[in-house]
Amino acid sequence: MGFERVFDESALFRICFVCTGNICRSPMAETVFKALVKQAGFDKSVAVISAGTGDWHVGEPSDERTIAALAAKGYDGAGHRGRQFEPSWFGKLDLVVVFDRSQERILKTWAASEQDRSKVQLLLSFDGEQASLVDVPDPYYSDAALFEQVLAMIEKACMALFQQIKPGIRQGVT
Repeated sequence: MGFERVFDESALFRICFVCTGNICRSPMAETVFKALVKQAGFDKSVAVISAGTGDWHVGEPSDERTIAALAAKGYDGAGHRGRQFEPSWFGKLDLVVVFDRSQERILKTWAASEQDRSKVQLLLSFDGEQASLVDVPDPYYSDAALFEQVLAMIEKACMALFQQIKPGIRQGVT
């Protein structure tokens, strides 16, 4: 699936959530953030996508435990298909949100300029209460309980991030 077919470049604000394989954390954040955007009526102003640093799960659906955790909270994450982040996307994005320092290092290495590197931010850095944790744990090798815990962390941090960008979107400024 091509980036252009799923990403509205005309949006005022363009964000990509990037985890390792694009089947656990980043699809959770994409689903949660899209729900926040829709609820606020900003569908036409904010474009949200997710990707992974690796290519292991390209074309695959989210992990079953991701889909189950999302469904338990009223979200529909079933339509997701994994994709790998392309460095060429930096120019089309305003913000690239990662979940741990490993992804942060990788994406900053892929960035061609200081401007692109500055777009890479850790998700928890947007939430004052969780910022000291730094990394969102990868639930892939764990149980359903960790998926639920990770989703709760992501929901809280996504809400904090959304609150920070909302005034700019409302004013039509990024």
